[in-house]
Amino acid sequence: MRIENEKILVLDFGGQYCQLIARRVRDCKVYCEIKSYKTPIETIQRSGYRGIIFTGGPNSVYEENAPKCGKEIFQLGIPVLGICYGAQLMAHLLGGRVKSSDVKEYGKTETEFDTSAVLFQGQPKQSVTWMSHTDYIAEVPEGFQVTAHSQACPTAAMENREKDLFAVQFHPEVEHTEQGTEILKNFLCTACGCKGDWEMSSFAEEAISQLKETIGDRKVFCALSGGVDSSVAAVLVHKAVGKNLTCVFVDHGLLRKNEGDDVERIFRKQFDMNLIRVNAQERFLSRLAGVEEPERKRKIIGEEFIRVFEEESKKLGKIDFLCQGTIYPDVVESGTGDAAVIKSHHNVGGLPEDIGFAGIVEPLRDLFKDEVRRVGLELGIPSSLVWRQPFPGPGLAIRVLGEVSQEKLAILREADAIFREEVALAGLERSIDQYFAVLTGIRSVGVMGDGRTYENTVALRAVTTSDFMTADWARIPYDLLEKVSNRIINEVPGVNHIVYDITSKPPATIEWE
Repeated sequence: MRIENEKILVLDFGGQYCQLIARRVRDCKVYCEIKSYKTPIETIQRSGYRGIIFTGGPNSVYEENAPKCGKEIFQLGIPVLGICYGAQLMAHLLGGRVKSSDVKEYGKTETEFDTSAVLFQGQPKQSVTWMSHTDYIAEVPEGFQVTAHSQACPTAAMENREKDLFAVQFHPEVEHTEQGTEILKNFLCTACGCKGDWEMSSFAEEAISQLKETIGDRKVFCALSGGVDSSVAAVLVHKAVGKNLTCVFVDHGLLRKNEGDDVERIFRKQFDMNLIRVNAQERFLSRLAGVEEPERKRKIIGEEFIRVFEEESKKLGKIDFLCQGTIYPDVVESGTGDAAVIKSHHNVGGLPEDIGFAGIVEPLRDLFKDEVRRVGLELGIPSSLVWRQPFPGPGLAIRVLGEVSQEKLAILREADAIFREEVALAGLERSIDQYFAVLTGIRSVGVMGDGRTYENTVALRAVTTSDFMTADWARIPYDLLEKVSNRIINEVPGVNHIVYDITSKPPATIEWE
């Protein structure tokens, strides 16, 4: 890929949106690298960065063990943009004052801007930003001017134009900040002087080349679920090593309706891959019996997956690598490094130490869902598979709240299939990024026919998002919701209430468990 001299450093202080910041910079056609806040100042100085972005983070800057860099970074003559925690850190290190706020700000916030400021030139004087903070900048450092504020935040942004230092309390990298991309472009192009003409070369070509180098002529097992992520990962590895890849599809009994048969047909016939289907429904359900806690369910399923792969690999002889369809939201939400844990994923946090393979290959680890889909289309994977609904590794086990049973899974499969079918028939499958049903574990009174019922409540969840790091609830037409509700009530025994989830992410996650 072509890097030239336009290079931005994203300095990570443990924020959940670190990789999202980097992706937004790449979207602006400026090359960037992510490095830890612990990176020596000498390394930063000799790397030729045109600008530095401090990420957010879960800590308070005034705490003793809060992540900090040295204030000499502000003396390098390189423009710096601090975001959220990064903004507070800039203020703290340069003599300002950061305090805990009595009024917390989370989510969409009306914010007023000084449009003469570098970051806000050419933008409206008022727009919506995405806030997520409990501390705030009470006093700006000497030489700084306040350039934005909200009702609860007196310093929503500040700048020291003479020293090219800029800070925003909100998150311009998330899609819910209305002018977020323009704010980043102003920093990159106006403050840092970047031209914005960088183009990323083909990810698929580079990934296949790297996989060939890493794997060589050794054997690979691929944990194939049939979802978008594992499918794209499998095709990448297949193109790199051919028949040295064996795909293991574990039917754990937690799949959507007809999914097992569909996966087997597509990959065995269409892609001519070595495919082993393991029917392990009873094995997984017996391990999950009596388990209600979500994290425990994830850990059990993750560990059992690996055990099945190990057993199958022993039947075939020496296997060197395990391939997984891990993508970046899986990694960041599992709290790797200094990031805060939101939830663990079976292909990140649930791996046992005695995994039995020489290594793991995760070719999609640094990509977001929409980027994975672009790679899939580039590889020639049919669009029907590329645009398949995202499905978590633990499957329906985390969409059945509480203990999992065959009876509950049967109810959920039918309800989910109806929901997905009606969304597709309405032509909305591309405009809604993820949609599914949840068996809530709530039983309530209803009336069906002339009788009183005491049955299950099914929740419908649908979101719009570009990165799956943040998401908004989808505004599905009422008549479609009504049709779905009527069909589930009439066609799925054991259900008498349907509710629709209208919570964004954050504060919620997309999945319920």
